[in-house]
Amino acid sequence: MLFHEDEAVQFPWPVQETAVLTAGDIQELLSLLQSGDEPDHTSSPSSGSQGSSREVYSNDERKRRRMQSNRESARRSRWRKKRHLENLNSQVNRFSVENQQLKNRLGLALYQLRVACSENERLRTESVALMARLSDLYLILGSEHSQ
Repeated sequence: MLFHEDEAVQFPWPVQETAVLTAGDIQELLSLLQSGDEPDHTSSPSSGSQGSSREVYSNDERKRRRMQSNRESARRSRWRKKRHLENLNSQVNRFSVENQQLKNRLGLALYQLRVACSENERLRTESVALMARLSDLYLILGSEHSQ
């Protein structure tokens, strides 16, 4: 825990306990915390008839906030791009390893095919030789029966 329960916590900006924070408000607060900037207390609160507790910012302040928001957006975009590139590089490495494994398997299969073809050719040759020998034996047996 960052602080004890009995300690008073002091924030460098006004805290409105009844305000509901939008996603944009939360993002703005996070960017202010990350950048180390404190909110500008020189702008005056709105005195509109809506009773809004939001502050009205000058054009310079809006421009500064928009620039800061754009910087954060660009930073997030660069981070996403970097992660995407890292994922693509990881995929390239995995595919390269898989490709090499497939090439090795193909080489082994081709070698086994050559061995099988050689064995098949040897067996065919042996079969022809055995058929010729069998034919000769039939001729010999046939000539003995006719005598």
